[in-house]
Amino acid sequence: MLDLVALSLHFLLCFLVALAIWRGPKDGDLCSSSAGPAEKEPDGLIFIGKEDDIKASRRATAKVSGREAVVFYHEGKFHAMDSRCYHEGGPLHLGEIEDIDGQACVTCPWHKFKIVLETGEGLYEGINPLEPSPAPRWQSKGVKQRIHKVTIDNGNVYVSPPDLSVSFDSDYFADKYKNNGDLATGKQSGPRAAQKVVASEQDPGECLDEEQLS
Repeated sequence: MLDLVALSLHFLLCFLVALAIWRGPKDGDLCSSSAGPAEKEPDGLIFIGKEDDIKASRRATAKVSGREAVVFYHEGKFHAMDSRCYHEGGPLHLGEIEDIDGQACVTCPWHKFKIVLETGEGLYEGINPLEPSPAPRWQSKGVKQRIHKVTIDNGNVYVSPPDLSVSFDSDYFADKYKNNGDLATGKQSGPRAAQKVVASEQDPGECLDEEQLS
């Protein structure tokens, strides 16, 4: 009788040992436990790309809160703005960058509108006919293009989501192209006439362009 009990206990012990081995940690569990925590983006910021990649390509496009945005790298600085020009929605990510009166500007490839990278101001060249020897001068229309704050963190480039409580002219085209997927590059039909410089009837000494009068 005692032999039978001892044999039963022996089999029970062997069964428990085998069960413990079978239910031990699997290879997948070991990998998961040894992996580090997932990389987290800074709060509220939107990842655009790697800093070195954008420096090499000089520009990158991305969706920022559903709207098309472009990040430029120019002369050691990052700048971000809506990628659709405030004038008629031209693709600014295809525009050339040039220096105008010490300010880096992108030129829209559709109608050659100039936009300051740092501020989003639209520039136009006009003259004051009341001057003895009027000469063309670059002047500001005010901020027309929405710009986005750029943050560099651990080799990554981020932009802040737009503050939509303040509106800009470029918002119209940002909304228009919001759900179009890939950035379009074709020119729209029926482009508005080229920008003209005229004198204001209210103040003959003030130079205004066609948009400022409309």
